Order: sequence, then structure tokens, then C-alpha cells
Amino acid sequence: MSELTIGFSASASKQEQLNELMRQIMGCYSVSDDEGPLTDAVEVFLKKQPHLTVRRHGDTLVASTDFGRERRVILAGHLDTVPVIDNFPPKWLQPGDPLIREDVAAGHEHERVIWGRGATDMKGSDAVMLYLAATLTDAKYDLTYVFYDHEEVAAEKNGLRKVVESHPDWITGDFAIIGEPTDCGIEGGCNGTMRFDVITHGVAAHSARAWMGKNAIHAAAEILNRLNAHENRAIEVDGLTYQEGLNATLISGGKGTNVIPDECRVHVNYRFAPDKSLAEAKALMIGADAGAKLGNGEHQATGGVFEGFGIEMKDESPSARPGLNSPLAQSLVSLVKERTGRDPLAKLGWTDVARFAILGIPAVNLGAGSPLLAHKQDEQLPETDLLLMADLLEDWLR
Repeated sequence: MSELTIGFSASASKQEQLNELMRQIMGCYSVSDDEGPLTDAVEVFLKKQPHLTVRRHGDTLVASTDFGRERRVILAGHLDTVPVIDNFPPKWLQPGDPLIREDVAAGHEHERVIWGRGATDMKGSDAVMLYLAATLTDAKYDLTYVFYDHEEVAAEKNGLRKVVESHPDWITGDFAIIGEPTDCGIEGGCNGTMRFDVITHGVAAHSARAWMGKNAIHAAAEILNRLNAHENRAIEVDGLTYQEGLNATLISGGKGTNVIPDECRVHVNYRFAPDKSLAEAKALMIGADAGAKLGNGEHQATGGVFEGFGIEMKDESPSARPGLNSPLAQSLVSLVKERTGRDPLAKLGWTDVARFAILGIPAVNLGAGSPLLAHKQDEQLPETDLLLMADLLEDWLR
């Protein structure tokens, strides 16, 4: 495979420049754990920009200006994607192509669309940020661009997290924009998330003599009953409505087709609104004093939805409030409203705005592409989304 080169012609139109950047980064496979080649190419591109100081930690890049401005804005995007499902390599679709979704074609009837893994989550926004990194050689704020790895997997591998822990002085600022897909609107805050196994135990026996054992899979029926009975709430926080969700996403158990299973695990994902802390959300699921933490094995739930069952925590990340009260956020909200007519919405998925919130940096989600298409097999992005996002940020930052 030839080495990826990122760049664009200075004589091309802005749309053509954005399309070329998008074509290049979309064509580089970067599923989580394989971001290295794309990071390498982005690093070379950023180091060609004389107004940027570029630093690297692992497969995360931080590129900063030094314009001498009083305030600094951070623009952040992850370079990894979820696994490919027959949607790589990418391709540009011409108007009328049957692969263009009806909901996409309805608003972009005469436009080309780029199809493939990562189009909306979030290489479209990455392409725009690369364009801005090269062309915004002066701005009313100093700028820090962060291109990071391992956003789509467990929080412990997140590249932004590792940079914050190892080089906190690299990630400072007054406001941050995460390029997660929002249809170029603003989505404030984010739901928190936790994943854990709910565990039942039984006694193994030959299935011909089942009375000699105890079936752990049968015992897991009560876990599913509690999940079905749980009422997911829509919660308003600072004027935005966050939809919570509690779902089983995996189930495993059994050691043989003729063996009564002695253990069953139901993997549960809880998405919780930013009206509650991580500790409060955990207490609702397993009780306040269950003692279950990441990496400390199985503990019994002492309360909450899963009281009485074994619990092993697998991943957890806090929620973030909308963050729309800062002057910088309000000015961006006004510009987006003026250009698109869109009011801010709640971000229902987890994003790294939560990480910035912990640092005391107000942050919002604003990116190209529909969040409804993230991770879908037919992920796709109309080319004018790139131009709209670039125009919005360029006008706001100049």
C-alpha cells in the first residue's frame, strides 16, 4: 500500500479542497487500533503549516497557534472509526445513485454524496478541521486542533484522555468544539454511559440429569424482566431534553450443548442524562455501596435495578451539562441559528465534551453529517455538509 499524502491545490475552490481532503482521509483505513497510518499522514500535513506547533503523544496530535490572542478555542476530532461492514473502501456517489439514502437525497437532490465507513462519524468533520488548520493563518482566537485515536472503544484507551493525563498543558482553552456529527447544528452536553455485566451463577451438570444442576441461563430471565420493566425517561437539563436508555447489548453463557450452564452474563449499557453524576447513575443501577469499580471483578448489587445480581463494571464515562452559558458558546449558537435556523439540541450519545467539562472548559458538539447515520452500514455524507461546517467555523473564528 502506498503511503498516504494529505493536501490540496491552492487554486481549487473551497468545496474542491474539502472534497479532496475528505477523499484522502476516507481512503485510509483507521478502525480503532489501526489509526497509526492516518495519524502519520495528518502529522506530516500539520507540520507543513508554519503557523502551527505540532506535538504527538501515541496516535494523538495536538497542533496549536500562537497568535497572541486573549482566548483560545479547541477544535477536536477523533480519527478512528468503528469496524467496517462491507463499507470500505469509500466512494463518491453521483446524484441519483441508488446507494444514496432517501432521507439524504431529499435534502440534497442534486449533490454528490460520499459513502463509506467514517463518512459521518467523523471524518467529514476531520476534513473540515484539517482545512481550517491549513487556511486559518490568522483568527480572532488562538486555536488548538486535536486529532485523536481510540474514541470508539473503551474510555481507558481514549487518546484525548491519555494526552490530558500526560500533557495537561497541551489541552488548555476557553471553549471547545467536538466535531461529532450534528447536521452542522449545535448539540449541547451529552448523556453519560456505563457498561457492565449482570451475572447469574448456577451449578453445572449433564443436561440428561438437569436436576443435579442449576441453570444460570434460566436464572437470567429475571434480568431481562427487569430491563423490560424499566421505564426510560426523557429529562430536561438547562432547556435541552435528554433521552435515557437502559439496554442489554450482549448475552453469553454455557460451556457445551449438553451441559447445564453454571454462569450467564448479560451485558448492559446505561445511557444517563446529565442531571446526575456517574456515582448517582451507578447507584440507580446497582446501589450506592455495591463496591463495583472498573477492574475490581465481580461484586453483588446491593440496590437499584439489578439488586441481588453479580455485577462486573466494564466501562464508565460521566455525562456533561449543555455548556451553552459561556459567551463564546452563545455567540456560536447565534451564528448557527442565523445561518441554519436550528436551535441547540441535546447530544444523546456520549462524546468527549464530558472530558472537557471535567477540565472546566465549556464545550459543544458541532459537526458535519447526520448523527442518525453514525455507525450504520450505509454511512454517507453530502458534500455540501463539508462546506457548511467550514463556512460556519471560518466565519465565527475570523
